[in-house]
Amino acid sequence: MHYLIGDLQGCCDALARLLEKIDFSPSRDRLYLLGDLVNRGPDSLTTLRRLQSLGDSAQCLLGNHDLHLLATAAGVRAPHKSDTLDAILQAPDREALLAWMRQQRLAIHAQGWLMVHAGVVPQWDAAQTVALADEVHTLLRGPELAEFLPQMYGNEPDRWTDGLTGVARLRFIINVLTRIRFCNAKGKLDFKTKEGLGTAPEGYMPWFDVPGRRTAGQPMAFGHWSTLGLVQRDDLLALDTGCVWGGQLTAARVADGKTLEIIQVACAQAKKPGAD
Repeated sequence: MHYLIGDLQGCCDALARLLEKIDFSPSRDRLYLLGDLVNRGPDSLTTLRRLQSLGDSAQCLLGNHDLHLLATAAGVRAPHKSDTLDAILQAPDREALLAWMRQQRLAIHAQGWLMVHAGVVPQWDAAQTVALADEVHTLLRGPELAEFLPQMYGNEPDRWTDGLTGVARLRFIINVLTRIRFCNAKGKLDFKTKEGLGTAPEGYMPWFDVPGRRTAGQPMAFGHWSTLGLVQRDDLLALDTGCVWGGQLTAARVADGKTLEIIQVACAQAKKPGAD
């Protein structure tokens, strides 16, 4: 069986209870984690070790918190006061865990689903999304990563053109796949608004509601947007249900582009909503 799982953010106990609830078997089942594996929750180190131990039975996407860990570990990003990454950074197996994280992807197309952490811009179809994510995947595994990480952060460029190259191209791809919530009809990104559907700035809308989106009709699953909560449409699954905020950890059993079942476990509150 195949399960998509929303943002963990270091909530390893919730993951263990969810896997018990679905009677997970590594030899039989496949997990797809939708990113933000670590940070803010109580046990990011054990979470990474658990996921790493699952081998090919777990495929993980990287989210913005996971990239923040890589940048912090490289010394190019200052820790945030809400970070809970010290145990990883001080762990004896730190380098092995970071190397494992660099092997993970920013988009997966499997079981009829296109999976990303945050979303896509309307100009990209499924094949282009995976191809662009692969450009970042190649960077993460290569020697150029150390040079790129100090330049990864920033809100520009804020719209896609096929002519983007170099750092600007990679930054835009990362920003879309790990940070997007709202954009306008032309795909211009907004990074200021983090609340629910009714809070879109004037002229902007949730990325998945943009008219003419080239991934429309392609079943898509994403996390990242805890204030959105669980959303189920025929071709859309939003699975960040705020585990770290005391919500739930959600899994969706899927096959052939269909959602067969939603499974949830309650989570202890590790952070207060809105805490930075």
